[in-house]
Amino acid sequence: MEPSGSLTLRYAVATDVGQRRDANEDSVFTSSRLLAVADGMGGHVAGEVASSAAIAAVTDLDQRLAEGDLDPAEALPETVADAVGRLTALAEEDPALQGMGTTMTAMLWEGTRFVVAHVGDSRAYRLRDEQLEQITRDHTVVQELVDQGRITPEAAMTHPSRSVLTRALQSGGHADPDVFAVEAKAGDRYLICSDGLSDVVPPELLEETLASVSDPGEVVQKLIELANAGGGPDNITCVVADIS
Repeated sequence: MEPSGSLTLRYAVATDVGQRRDANEDSVFTSSRLLAVADGMGGHVAGEVASSAAIAAVTDLDQRLAEGDLDPAEALPETVADAVGRLTALAEEDPALQGMGTTMTAMLWEGTRFVVAHVGDSRAYRLRDEQLEQITRDHTVVQELVDQGRITPEAAMTHPSRSVLTRALQSGGHADPDVFAVEAKAGDRYLICSDGLSDVVPPELLEETLASVSDPGEVVQKLIELANAGGGPDNITCVVADIS
């Protein structure tokens, strides 16, 4: 448990390869200041390299935050740009990594709020008063279809193109994260996860599990179990953070 300002952040993390993958392309970082999940793509080697590089940029930010004052609203976008620079440099060194990319959802804790930077289809949710709300928006073709009213959110969960991204962190690309702040309240619970969880476990079951299991460590293990029970088609990573 880590005090920060007037509220306290307590968190737990779990990651699992799932039932059908040979390697885990997800990477994750947690500290008293930063929570982040990245889901790599581009083949299991390149995907793992991409997500690891993005999380390395987050790790460096955490160290800089510990050493001095930074503006979170500027620091997170700069970190996302740093991640893209790392991917580009790695791909220039090794042509086999060309085109690799990763999602990233990062939340920077400021004591009374989170600053969020988000690219791709990993997700952040907030459970408040036992009601679950997705606070990030997927950067996917299917989400655009939902926004246009052409398919329902329920149909999106099983759509064959649900994992086709419209935005990601990619070598040679440009950082274009959604950046916003979320005010926190005592009693809030936050979930950051890769799509290996959210593509398999429906929102109602996520809500029920997050609302009914009190210990964060037990919750993340239960979420992993639910995703694997649903077939575990992808790597599964989740971070649960409680505010008190």
